[in-house]
Amino acid sequence: MKSKTTGLVLSFVAAAFVHAAWAAEPASPPTPPTATDIARLKTQLDEQQKVIEGLRAALEEQRKLLELYTPPAPQVDAVVAARSAALTVPNGPYTASAGPVSIQPPPQPSQKKDTQMVGPSVNPQERSALEVSESPLTIHLGTATITPIGFMDLTNTYRSTNSGASLATNFGSIPYNNTVGGHLTEDKFSAQNSRIGFRVDAMFRDWHILGYYEGDFVGGIGNTAYNTQVSSNSVLYRIRLYWVDTRKGPFEMLAGQSWSMMTPNRRGISALPGDLFYGQEFDVNYLNGLTWGRIPGIRFLYHGADNRVTAGISLENATQYFGGSGGGGTPTLPAALAALSTTQLDANQANGIALPNVHPDIIAKIAFDPTSHVHAEFGGVESTVKIFNPNTLLKFTKEGGGGFVNGNFEVVKNFRLITNNYWSDGGGRYLFGLAPNFIVRADGSPSLVHSGSTLDGFEAVVKNSVIYGYYGGVYIGRNTARDLNGSLIGYGYSGSANGQNRAIQEGTFGLNQTFWRDPKYGSLSMFLQYAYFFRNPWYVAPGAPKNAHENAVWFDLRYTLPGSAPAIKY
Repeated sequence: MKSKTTGLVLSFVAAAFVHAAWAAEPASPPTPPTATDIARLKTQLDEQQKVIEGLRAALEEQRKLLELYTPPAPQVDAVVAARSAALTVPNGPYTASAGPVSIQPPPQPSQKKDTQMVGPSVNPQERSALEVSESPLTIHLGTATITPIGFMDLTNTYRSTNSGASLATNFGSIPYNNTVGGHLTEDKFSAQNSRIGFRVDAMFRDWHILGYYEGDFVGGIGNTAYNTQVSSNSVLYRIRLYWVDTRKGPFEMLAGQSWSMMTPNRRGISALPGDLFYGQEFDVNYLNGLTWGRIPGIRFLYHGADNRVTAGISLENATQYFGGSGGGGTPTLPAALAALSTTQLDANQANGIALPNVHPDIIAKIAFDPTSHVHAEFGGVESTVKIFNPNTLLKFTKEGGGGFVNGNFEVVKNFRLITNNYWSDGGGRYLFGLAPNFIVRADGSPSLVHSGSTLDGFEAVVKNSVIYGYYGGVYIGRNTARDLNGSLIGYGYSGSANGQNRAIQEGTFGLNQTFWRDPKYGSLSMFLQYAYFFRNPWYVAPGAPKNAHENAVWFDLRYTLPGSAPAIKY
């Protein structure tokens, strides 16, 4: 049965093919090509072959150009290392979000050229295109880049005497051992030094615009009812830095509240924290003997060829400083002019903003950076004081100022020597206020006080550690006068208060250790610092201590926000 069915199907298929063959018309035989057709076809084939060869040559040329201008893909390890290095601060203690202290090492010499860019073009947030990493916190708005900066701190401070200074050391008021504070110790935890802020980088045509803002919580107590560590620790958020900088080619201008141009630089005359020297130490008041300030003002800079030389002049808020800041002593006023301390003089940090001034302080500075191993600078400041005697209706004006010579030298790889030296006639305001600028004579005329300092030390980088040591000393000259009743007045006279210091000194050393850092996740660091302070007054009463001394230890654990700002080249 199966065989019959198969035969029937094959019969139907054969019939279909026969029917199709009968229905089709017979095909006409093809016309053979002529010699002309064959010649034309050969010509067309030759032309097409030439076009193909031309295209092949053009493609080969483009391949060679791509190989010439396309760098080889970096190895994974190299990229990871470069991105990790993006959090390393060049020549300074400031990371992209770090504070006044960091464990990051100084810069290494360039493999291409042993020079460095200075000013805002090179800063602690700038790296090469490979090193700049996209942080999850970075914000792009048009051509502007917003980079958050900041860190979270927990600090423990121990002092062998109780000066009541908390995180920040008041160098001029270390307690004597015949006082209550001289017999007590202090040990406190604090998160006040935690910091938050941001910077904005933008290009407008060929102008680089940089805005910088930074604040912390060392602004004092917000509510005296909670000025304890019993239930709450209320502290005020304060402005530290708030400025804008513009640069085009060699010309640069900065305006706002910035680090004073009196602050030593690690390179150039940049206002960015990573380009400044205020030490690797953790003390919130930095180092005894350091000249510094964070003061509103405006500055103008000129950068020489290759940024090896930078010159600048700045106008910064002046103050008729009469002592009392940083624990420093104040001169004794004439009895008839005691009211000047609140109406014309900046004494004991009272009414400083509301007091009169003749003109802004004028600061000039020139910096030399011949290589990445050497930074040297010198300059000076001019200030003027004016006093009006309401009793005699007489006015007195006196000009003063000071000069400085600073250096920062990498003598061997990863080992730097630092020296900063300052001398003034009426410029004690820049020594953390440890010296008054002047005294007032009986007739109301000002007489300038000599003061000076030195700050010297070393910084060494060993893998992920920074080891440092510094010595800082401040000297304040004696300046006395006679009051109308014949008694001595001024600063440093026989019988003066033991707060009128002659010399204040500090020796300190420490270790800054990075546990890990990553451009996407930030860094975790530890800081350990020991310091020994002592001060000597001009006058020692019979039986009174000849000096005051103190031991202090800081331990800090810090998490730093991730991120790097874009590289800007001039």
